Amino acid sequence: MSCPVCRAENEEILLQTPNLRVIAVHNEAGAPAFCRVIWQAHVTEMTDLPSESRAELMDMVYRVEAAMRKVFRPAKINLASLGNVVPHLHWHVIARFENDANFPAPIWVPAVRNHEMTLPENWPEQVKALIQ
Repeated sequence: MSCPVCRAENEEILLQTPNLRVIAVHNEAGAPAFCRVIWQAHVTEMTDLPSESRAELMDMVYRVEAAMRKVFRPAKINLASLGNVVPHLHWHVIARFENDANFPAPIWVPAVRNHEMTLPENWPEQVKALIQ
């Protein structure tokens, strides 16, 4: 299988369980504070999972959101499950700031301003400590 999410190469893993993992994302343009919650098994849609697994996945998404809100104090948190490019079930948890490159538009549209944000270098460790 050639799924890049299944291969899990060069990820900064904040938490891993038998069913899911949480990673910090550092290479997403315009989104300096970004995590992904990834279901380990290769499934495409939420409805591919039994209800208990959906609850487990969403509980972690909410835990990551709460941790990111505490660490960053953002203007907004965006949650997205797209899978159009990589059809492997995962959720994006994105802290948004009024001065980020795209606010208030989605992070994946062309930037409307230069991104001039500085976040603590150890932010992944801070989030990790709160989701354990």
